[in-house]
Amino acid sequence: MKFAIISAGEGSRLSQEGVALPKPLVQLNGVAMIDRLINIFAKNGADKVVVIINNEVPLTKEHLLALQQTSQVPLEVVIKTTPSSMHSFFELSKHLQDDKFCLTTVDTIFREDEFAKFIQYFKESDADGCMAVTDFIDDEKPLHISTDEELNITGFHDAATPECKYISGGIYCLTPKAIDTLNGCMEKGMARMRNFQRQLVADGLHLKAYPFKKIVDVDHAEDIAKAEAFLRGED
Repeated sequence: MKFAIISAGEGSRLSQEGVALPKPLVQLNGVAMIDRLINIFAKNGADKVVVIINNEVPLTKEHLLALQQTSQVPLEVVIKTTPSSMHSFFELSKHLQDDKFCLTTVDTIFREDEFAKFIQYFKESDADGCMAVTDFIDDEKPLHISTDEELNITGFHDAATPECKYISGGIYCLTPKAIDTLNGCMEKGMARMRNFQRQLVADGLHLKAYPFKKIVDVDHAEDIAKAEAFLRGED
């Protein structure tokens, strides 16, 4: 199984708030966010990790190219500036077409034990996709997810409906069938991951929701300390 990381954003909000390092290199409890993800993926049996970064931040590029030499799992680095996360996923998808894969963004923070159970669930599942979800909402514009009683996903919504108990956690486990949907989205000129996810439902893919107790993002400088406390189990 392959793992992929979208890390092509500029981290402009963090830099505006005084954080000197580019987002992938921001440290949580002494470990860069990008390194933390790669290490976790290696522990969960990654055959390969593919990362996309933009072409604007030399420090991130240098870090990852050096990491390629020491990583305990094969590491592919795609360097390209893209207009949206869905476009970043499209660039990554060229390396993800032959097996199940897990995709996330560099600033998605979760606990390792929950993630390991999620990956094992997906490996054993016959669903076309399994999406990490949570009822913990600390996002400025959450993507709400409606499900049936068996946690089959029925829709993705900008605003909550009565069927929405969860929001997207930003970790997507998918099969190559999802790449067909992605290619269709690109042909239609669509953008944003949430629109891609809506299209998965429209295309009839069987998607399961997998609840995490909590998933947090690092979008602002104050989120760094919150994420560190969360990972230390202090929430």
